Amino acid sequence: MTTAALPDSAGRSTKADWAARDLAVLWHPCTQMRDHADLDGARLPLTPIARGEGAWLVDHEGGRYLDAVSSWWTNLFGHANPRIAAAIKDQLDKLEHVIFAGFSHEPGILLAEELLRIAPAPRPALPGEKDRHLARVFYGDNGSSAIEIALKMSFHYWRNLGREGKQRFIALSGGYHGETLGALTVTDVPLYRATYAPLLGEPIFVASPDCYARAPGEDWQAHSLRKLADMRAALERHAHEVSAVIVEPLVQCAGGMRMYHPAYLAGLRRLCDEFEVHLIADEIAVGFGRTGTLFACEQANVTPDFLCLSKGITGGFLPFSAVLTTARVYDAFYAEYAAGKAFLHSHSYTGNALACRAALETLAIFRDEPVIARNRVLAQRLRERLAPLADHPHVAEVRQTGMIAAVELVRDKATRAPFPVAERRGLRAYRHALAQGVLLRPLGDVIYFMPPYVITPDEIDFMVEVAVRSIEVAVAS
Repeated sequence: MTTAALPDSAGRSTKADWAARDLAVLWHPCTQMRDHADLDGARLPLTPIARGEGAWLVDHEGGRYLDAVSSWWTNLFGHANPRIAAAIKDQLDKLEHVIFAGFSHEPGILLAEELLRIAPAPRPALPGEKDRHLARVFYGDNGSSAIEIALKMSFHYWRNLGREGKQRFIALSGGYHGETLGALTVTDVPLYRATYAPLLGEPIFVASPDCYARAPGEDWQAHSLRKLADMRAALERHAHEVSAVIVEPLVQCAGGMRMYHPAYLAGLRRLCDEFEVHLIADEIAVGFGRTGTLFACEQANVTPDFLCLSKGITGGFLPFSAVLTTARVYDAFYAEYAAGKAFLHSHSYTGNALACRAALETLAIFRDEPVIARNRVLAQRLRERLAPLADHPHVAEVRQTGMIAAVELVRDKATRAPFPVAERRGLRAYRHALAQGVLLRPLGDVIYFMPPYVITPDEIDFMVEVAVRSIEVAVAS
């Protein structure tokens, strides 16, 4: 049996050919398409990719690019990973998809069992309560849908308990949780939120524990603990109308790779218990080993009421998400149909069998190989190679949590005054790095690294060397 070639692909093999065809028909995400207009000297070059090999992307002319950002943080074990690819191919011959309402399938069941097995351990029960361990899994299609599921479940839980006044959410300043309207409501990144503000709900934003803002001489833990006072004040005033607090544990990614100490999470868990609001942990970007543990919440020894997962869950192969929650939440919806308490939320591709199988194989790699231990060695190599940048006259901070590292570029190191936004210094670094064979995608003027776990020490050296040269180009007057 042969597989037909993609239609109309013969004879169109150059990057320029494919770029021209792309720009005639496509509209790309998070992109001002005018930047691509001049293919010869574009401010933002479009790069069609033919295939992937481990940590590398390969274009139609054989050009190679080290994927330093894991293709928007999704890829864990390399492009075209043979184990995950083989699992998907095997599943293709059995079942591609089936409606997940009233039907189920083996990959979906096995995945839920495995996710619950590896989820952050139960936190201690409060007096008179049973453990609130994560006990149920609800599937979604992507990260934003996972956030919407958690927000709706939390609100609906309180409604089912007769506490209908709890209709608002607390989120951290600078946090990002997705770009559908519900997820965008609890996002505080003006680049994404400002335009759509009239369409959004009204959350309560509390100052982030972001350690970039710590006082001179103050360590991460002290600063993070001090910022809990802002959360306590908000809960004292608003807990009666709040369903949940939502946070990105340890690293606020799209907001500029802002980082904080695990002590904040531990304190937040206690506050949520004290004031009877849910804790939603958005581990969509930071889960599955990115921060040095399988889940970031582990570092604070806490279990959230809702754990949102996506991105790396399928190893970067297929869109998929999952929301893990407690038996307590599940039980609040379990009733006779006439009671009207069911969670009537659905997506056509909920529980897709191919994605479940990809996720199962991704988790099997974690189970079969010392991934976290290897990552710690790689993270140390990255830390050592980035360390000299701390003395750079245009670097305000080099920060790192596990396999996530960031370099903050500024116009003035002493005052931390940023470069004017219109100068797009980060874009200069992006273009230079791409020309040297490294895919960086800065967040404004924050150059960050979140590579696949299959990257080698030598490739880390190459990645950082290119980034350093790109930073020099970016900050040159």
